[in-house]
Amino acid sequence: MRHGCAGRQFGRNSGHRKALLRMLVTALLKNEKIETTTAKAKEIRPLAEQMITLGKRGDLHARRQAVSFIQDEAVVGSLFTQIAPRFTSRNGGYTRIVPTRTRPGDAAPMAVIELVERQATASAPSKGEKKPKSAKKPAA
Repeated sequence: MRHGCAGRQFGRNSGHRKALLRMLVTALLKNEKIETTTAKAKEIRPLAEQMITLGKRGDLHARRQAVSFIQDEAVVGSLFTQIAPRFTSRNGGYTRIVPTRTRPGDAAPMAVIELVERQATASAPSKGEKKPKSAKKPAA
């Protein structure tokens, strides 16, 4: 029987599993979007939303709690100064999980987990947009 055995184990011991979840939450808050397996995305969602709620609280105790979980202090700083202020009018539901594909190696279902109110990045055009043509160099 599995009474009181909540959460997925991912075939890891408890220390390895905790480190994995901390690393994924740190990466999500740093990049605001990551692709991982659906099971891992469903496990890190409540942890990431808890960190954003701490950022919305904004006091010293909340910052110390966030530093004890998130592995990068620069990410904690951006959580409290950039990410949390975007969600002041939202009472939860800060992340979205979008199923994407099946991984070729082991047929694991993959998903993208991202912040709902992400900052737009102008680095790469989306699928429907065309890349701007670069100016051709004159022949010498």
